[in-house]
Amino acid sequence: MKKILFVLSVFILLIACKSEEVDLPVPIDNPEVPLNLPMGFPKVNSAVLENRPTKYGVQLGEKLFNEKRLSGNNTISCASCHNQSNAFADNNPKAVGIYNRVGLRNTPPIQNLAFMEFYNWDGNILELENQPLVPIITHEEMNSSILEVIGKLKVDKDYADLFFKTFGDSEVTAERIYKSIAQYAYMLVSANSKYDRVKRKQGEKFTDSEARGYAVFQLKCANCHSGELFTDQSFRNIGFPLNPSSEEAGRARVTGKLEDYMAFRVPSLRNAEFTAPYGSFGQFPTLKAVLDYLDTGVENASNLDPLLKNKSNRIEMTESEKLDIISFINTLSDKDFVGK
Repeated sequence: MKKILFVLSVFILLIACKSEEVDLPVPIDNPEVPLNLPMGFPKVNSAVLENRPTKYGVQLGEKLFNEKRLSGNNTISCASCHNQSNAFADNNPKAVGIYNRVGLRNTPPIQNLAFMEFYNWDGNILELENQPLVPIITHEEMNSSILEVIGKLKVDKDYADLFFKTFGDSEVTAERIYKSIAQYAYMLVSANSKYDRVKRKQGEKFTDSEARGYAVFQLKCANCHSGELFTDQSFRNIGFPLNPSSEEAGRARVTGKLEDYMAFRVPSLRNAEFTAPYGSFGQFPTLKAVLDYLDTGVENASNLDPLLKNKSNRIEMTESEKLDIISFINTLSDKDFVGK
């Protein structure tokens, strides 16, 4: 009798377990995509290691990057300002967003972000996953909210499919949106310019002008535009004309320190040929205009970078040196990267 009761209890338990189906994790065929890690580049931002690009994560991020429904009136996407042909910058002195509203600063190019320690002109973002919300909610950019964006995307079957392939279910969340966009941006690695091919000894050589420009560049520019990113990622006040907006303070907007007033992150010179105008609010229409300004003398400031202050607020260059420097800077153009 006891044996019959035991078998019966086991049978009932099995029936009960079968009726209460357990939700097991959905297996995801979403392999990691290897990052292109060029020789000599700095180590990746630690956030990349926590959000490694995946096959479908990158696809989802690219779709979101080009999605105009991220903006309040469905007219502006990330790609509206970050245009690939301009090294993911634009040709406006200041960024132009929804309803043609003009922002505070020049649109920075998007390249080699996986290797950056800081983002934006003032370095207010340390992890790229924290950046996408900023343009979404900014009045002059997309003028929306993340809840509004989620509401638009969650009824789209294509997004449901991509979120499922990326994360194992179709739920649209803010964190997933940010992570996917960052994964796509991490893949935008530019390291196939003429300079790179010359350095790798792939059969190309600098012209005489480019070689002279490289030599002058090493003497007069490489203190700030150093390394394979052609930026030391520091923040410096180099006496450029001041943005007239009362909202601008450069790095001091982040740190609150007087010594950081109107100091900006040194921009990379990779693909600079495609990113005019130059300066934090597009003060200079051409590279020649930048070099002319540095040569004739910059604005004085109490926190002017010592490299300028110790040289009477200028970097002396002859006209031929300027043209040669520009010839060298143009060797940093990666035409495959910008699709030209």
